[in-house]
Amino acid sequence: MKNKIIKSTSLFVLIGFMSSCSSLGVQPWERDLLAKPEMAVNSSPLDQAVDDHIYFSKEASSGGRSFAGGGCGCN
Repeated sequence: MKNKIIKSTSLFVLIGFMSSCSSLGVQPWERDLLAKPEMAVNSSPLDQAVDDHIYFSKEASSGGRSFAGGGCGCN
């Protein structure tokens, strides 16, 4: 009796776990909510440019974005 209860309970838990992953995609009519400018990774291009300038000024050896060599002048 106890074994039957454990099996049925674990079956229901397993079905619950499996059904919770059933809808992973975003439907086309839901995409308008995710396309707002506030939802972008870098919503403010000016802030992103200032942050990039500060970061790459501190990291002089990295060469910055889209540059071949380092900041020391060696290519």
